[in-house]
Order: sequence, then structure tokens, then C-alpha cells
Amino acid sequence: MNHTRLVHHVGVGALEWLHAHRDGFRLELDVDPEIGFLERFKPVGELALICKVLFREGVAGSRQAALARQLIDHAWCHTLDGGRMLVRGQRAEPLSPIPFEVYLPFKELGYSSPEAERAFRLNQRLDSYAALEMSPVRRLGLSAFQRRFGLPPRVPEADVVGATWLGRSPEPWTVEGHIAYDITHTVFHLTDWGENPDGLPAEVAGYLADWLPVWLDDWLDLQRWDLLGELLVVDACLPRPTFDERAWEGFAAAQQPDGAMPAVRTMPQGEPDEVFDVVYHPTLVAAFASVLATSRALTQLAHTPS
Repeated sequence: MNHTRLVHHVGVGALEWLHAHRDGFRLELDVDPEIGFLERFKPVGELALICKVLFREGVAGSRQAALARQLIDHAWCHTLDGGRMLVRGQRAEPLSPIPFEVYLPFKELGYSSPEAERAFRLNQRLDSYAALEMSPVRRLGLSAFQRRFGLPPRVPEADVVGATWLGRSPEPWTVEGHIAYDITHTVFHLTDWGENPDGLPAEVAGYLADWLPVWLDDWLDLQRWDLLGELLVVDACLPRPTFDERAWEGFAAAQQPDGAMPAVRTMPQGEPDEVFDVVYHPTLVAAFASVLATSRALTQLAHTPS
């Protein structure tokens, strides 16, 4: 199997698993108030983001595109009840950005809830909304989502980048798990989830080109598959992706025969819902990394002189 085919195969398997386990994308209507109703919205929003990338890049086969459409339809119509759960969530926590962040990729895919949009616009006018305390990378993401929605970002993205860990380009050997996830999400937000690699400032792209190969080696050796997958996405967002063969081969070898990707080392044991909650994210990341790397590899091939 050649390298591009191996990368593509990872995404095919991941999407098959996600479709087969689509009922795992569920809300908990009677959840303990201390946990919060919105806690289970995050997986649904992540699913919508990855499906949007898959449709945008156009490298999936007809079966994969059909599975992704069925997945996103299921999430909108059943999990979110046509957007009504987003309205309920926003009413329960008016200042939470989570319903807005979940809604945006659905809107970009053609789904609509006018009632939810009215609530978002109203709440985001509040000074209290702008005053919400959050990390720089979280603020960067919210500002990017506001721009994409058509709202003026309460804090311009350019004003936030320099406050992120990656924007400061610190000592690369200090990176640990939490910092690494901040790095990956800074790249996701600056490039609009891989759509615009030119969104990376030149100095940031240069820093990543120098140090990403080292981080890929580290997380591969630690068998941190979820984080390794996100770093492979970062590689595909760079002006010159490396498509690191060792990292991709290790990542593909960790994938299970049914397409599931463990988060760390091997698959967890437990009840189906418990296993889903641990495995859905690295499997989504596997689909994301696969489609973006495949797209960039084919683009490079198309522009290679014959």
C-alpha cells in the first residue's frame, strides 16, 4: 500500500466506525446540574466540523460522502432535534458560547434555526459576553467563529494570536499534552480548519516546520494517538507538509479493524457508551487528518511538473 493510499484508508475506516456508532452522539436531557446540560454538545459540534472539512476537500469517495451526509443529518435531526436543543441549551446558559460554536458548522452545511440565531445575536451584544474570561486560544477560536458567522469579533483575531503559546514561539522542549493541544487548536483556528494554510503567520509556520517533526516523534513513541492525529492535521496545514511516513504508519497501525482509533496505547474496555466517549474523538481526528493530508498530497501531485 503506497503512502497516500494508507492515509486515505485511515479516514475510510474512521468514517465507517463513526457512522456505525452514530447513536453515541447523544445528549443527556436529565443530566446532573453540576455537570451541565451543554457538556455533551461538544462531540456533536466536532462531528459537524469534520464533516464540513470532508465535504469541502472533495477527496472522499461516494460511499464516504454518503455516510458523512447521513451522520450529519442524524446529528441535526435527531440529536439536536432540528436545532431545538441548541435553543434550549442557550436558554439554560445564556453566556455559554457552546451552542453557537456547535451551530456554526451546521449552518455552513445548510442547516438553519432562526430561533437559535436570534438568541446568539442577542446574547453576543452583552458586555458580559465580551467579558467572559477564557484562554487566548479559546478566545481566538470564538473570534474566528464570530467572523465566519458574520458577526464582528468582540476581540479581533489579530489581537489574540500573540497571546497564545504558539504565537509567542517559546522553548519547544517545554511542550506537554495540554500545551500541544493549544498548539493544534491555534493552527486550526488560524487556518479555518485547514481551509486557508496562508492564515498561518510566516514566523509561526517557520517555527512549526522546525519543531513539528520532533513533536510527532515524541507523541508517536508515547502512543498518544489522539494528540498524534491532531499534530498530523497541523502538518497538513503547513505551507510544505511533510506527510511524515513514520508517524502515519504508526498511526495507521494503531487503528482497529473496525476503524476505531484508541486515544492512548490500546482500546479501552467497558460499556459501549463508555467506550464511545473515550474513542469518538481520536476517531474523528483520524478522519480529519486523513482527509486533509490526502487532499494536500493530491494537490501537490497535481502541481508537480511531469
